[in-house]
Amino acid sequence: MGGRDVVERERPDLVLADLSLRDSSGLELIKDLVARNPAVKILVLSLHDETVYAERALQAGARGFLMKVAPTEELMDAIRTVLSGLVYVSAKMQERMLSKMTARAGGGDEPMRVLSDREIEVFELIGRGLPTRAIAERLNVGVKTVETHRLHLKEKLHLASSSELVRFAVEWTMQEVSATSQQL
Repeated sequence: MGGRDVVERERPDLVLADLSLRDSSGLELIKDLVARNPAVKILVLSLHDETVYAERALQAGARGFLMKVAPTEELMDAIRTVLSGLVYVSAKMQERMLSKMTARAGGGDEPMRVLSDREIEVFELIGRGLPTRAIAERLNVGVKTVETHRLHLKEKLHLASSSELVRFAVEWTMQEVSATSQQL
């Protein structure tokens, strides 16, 4: 029995979720859980960079996002906040989100912000060295779909070639892994 079925059957007060799942996307899991039970409260605990993933998790339906390396007191605060019906993000993300809201329109600060959730997944898998066919199998989509995502990634990130895309994806993935391991 899958986690989705357990949540639907047990109706917990809170679901702690990760974005890195063996066979699917954590963002898709969040969307699915919320679609099945709109009242479900989900707190994401992740090693992924919160500056890239926190807003995406909230947009998917999570009520909070916390890095796994956060102190236990912060985890308890996040749980209490989400259970009380409020949204929880770290102080760093609160500042970032408020700055973004109050900033004048314009400036495309991070290139990754223009990517869809699925494009981020494909980009990360490219950065991990997976070929197109393996990405398609992992995401349960066709090879043509992955090729289309690769094309969109090159366009959105203003990259001229597939080799530039791979190099940028590898560098970005290595930076994320490095930042995550430094936080541990």
